[in-house]
Amino acid sequence: MSDDDEETSTEPEELSHKQKLEIAKWFLINSPPGEIQYVAKDVKAVLKDENVYEAAAAEAFPLYNKSHMICLQLPDRSGDVMVTSFSEITEDEYLDPRTAQVAVVNHVKQACTEVRPASDEELPSAYVEEYRCAVDAEISKYVGEAYPKGVCSVYSTKGKHVEEPGSNFELVVVVLASRHSPQNFCNGSWRSIWNVVFEDELQIVELRGRMEVGAHYFEEGNVQLDAKHECKDSTAFQSPDDCAASVMNIIRHHETEYLNSLQTSYLNLPDTTFKDLRRKLPVTRTLFPWHNTMQFSLTRDISKELGIGK
Repeated sequence: MSDDDEETSTEPEELSHKQKLEIAKWFLINSPPGEIQYVAKDVKAVLKDENVYEAAAAEAFPLYNKSHMICLQLPDRSGDVMVTSFSEITEDEYLDPRTAQVAVVNHVKQACTEVRPASDEELPSAYVEEYRCAVDAEISKYVGEAYPKGVCSVYSTKGKHVEEPGSNFELVVVVLASRHSPQNFCNGSWRSIWNVVFEDELQIVELRGRMEVGAHYFEEGNVQLDAKHECKDSTAFQSPDDCAASVMNIIRHHETEYLNSLQTSYLNLPDTTFKDLRRKLPVTRTLFPWHNTMQFSLTRDISKELGIGK
């Protein structure tokens, strides 16, 4: 190497504290369902800086836990609490409306450390609670039938202190179904959020739903699914029990419809998406035999080309 080359060559610039922090946060927040603890362990090892890691974890874990709506057991085993933006009292306190308790959550450890009774201010009025309980009972029944190990909760948000008919109020239904199987290289979750607005003047109940499906398959590869769907519907404003039954039937209909559409789309992958990813006529000038795609093994062909195992 010449003297000029030695003078012009430079070492890569060291990342600043802020840059390291933002990169670490990105990896933590974007961890696949159920995998943030594994990602955190690797991020910590790569950073080799305890201060940066702790700062990143303190910011990222609460965001991750709320976006994935993780469910934690209460310390006294009296029930579970879902960590969501709708149950949030403070950054570390989350309401469980079924038991009328507030759990103190350690976000990084993903565990409840304490529990206390909820105050009157944190709970809805008796009028709104009657609707909330009725919806919760119906949704719990539906989730128990539709989702293995599924959990759900119903929160009072806007207008929760309305005492009698004449004003609008809103409930939020959240549903979570997770399957974490890292030993089989597969993790995934179903999350749905339903805003249920009770409009007294119009005597109508408006529903806005958002469903999210995330999955990660990482055996001999790294494949992730991130699917989202939104919908709207409505029903008549009736008694608590009648409203609850109607709300549950609407949610069941839309979630079942979306699940069926996902299954159909993946069954058609070889004939649609995979075709779009490949050239019509490869460089070999030979058409790809789409009528018999099952004869090919991607792992076998790649291993052969790379000489793996020789």
